[in-house]
Amino acid sequence: MIFTDSIYGPIEIIEPVILELINCPALQRLKKIDQGGYTTPYQPGGRKFSRFDHSVGVYWLLKKFAAPLEEQVAGLIHDVSHSAFSHCIDYVLNEGNGKQQSHQDNIFKSVVKKSEIPKILKKYQLEPSYIFNDFYFPLKEQPLPDLCADRIDYSLRTAVCYQYITSQEAQKIIENLTINNNRWVFSNWQMAQKYAELFLELNTKHYASQEGVIMHQTVRDYLRYALNNNYISQDDLYTTDDEVLAKIAPFHNQDKKLLNWFTKMNNPQGYKNNPRDYDVKIYLKSRIVDPLCQINGQVKNLSGIIPDWKGVVENESKPKVYYLKSTS
Repeated sequence: MIFTDSIYGPIEIIEPVILELINCPALQRLKKIDQGGYTTPYQPGGRKFSRFDHSVGVYWLLKKFAAPLEEQVAGLIHDVSHSAFSHCIDYVLNEGNGKQQSHQDNIFKSVVKKSEIPKILKKYQLEPSYIFNDFYFPLKEQPLPDLCADRIDYSLRTAVCYQYITSQEAQKIIENLTINNNRWVFSNWQMAQKYAELFLELNTKHYASQEGVIMHQTVRDYLRYALNNNYISQDDLYTTDDEVLAKIAPFHNQDKKLLNWFTKMNNPQGYKNNPRDYDVKIYLKSRIVDPLCQINGQVKNLSGIIPDWKGVVENESKPKVYYLKSTS
């Protein structure tokens, strides 16, 4: 199988277990889940990529850097528990007020166990309980602000998608990475700094931005209203973005409040952020990295080389808070 990736180019996939997993319904569903949550079709220059694209990218990074097959599999399936509209579900269900965005992690094992994935794993002599445990896979997953395959892929994919860098520049960043004691390490600190500053820009303009929090808030309002009026059920949230929208759409003409929520969801400019005059106080998870890099024969975090970066990491690691009021 040849998969053409927006960053890595043509990817040849030959491992039978990977091929079978990619083609199973649990992975195919991710093709219709927006990685960022919701990209309005009316937004000029609106761009998006899917959880499927990201999942294959994580698998490929792990394979490229010779991670064990078990870790490659874990990377491929790590997002199958995401609901429609990705992290918007945390706001719909009011889990952690958006500070952690961990709903998909909390339900991962229960969702995967109900899918066809365990049967596929056992077919290839892979133990599901081992694959589902991140403790065994340090290249795949690490807590912030450390690097991991998941974090590297989604950040570079976002950067290419929104044209902060080209796919060739993304590949140069990847080529500067090495594996040292099961940790991602940059070969030189200058490239580590370039990547860290890129990640900061993505966090400021996307992950923890006002635009991002408005998107999560308005999708939450729309979906909650639809749930409360029985236009959809909670089970519908675990289908796809398009299926959820299609199920709600017939009610727009008969319910002006529903249509109003939909209009707001597609008009992210119709809000202001003012702590002295607001309708809702809302948090958004903030992300930052402090990559390891080689310098003078040693491995150090970037903050150990550039002291000011320690303050950036401390500041950006805190959830952002916004005070939103509709202006429309």
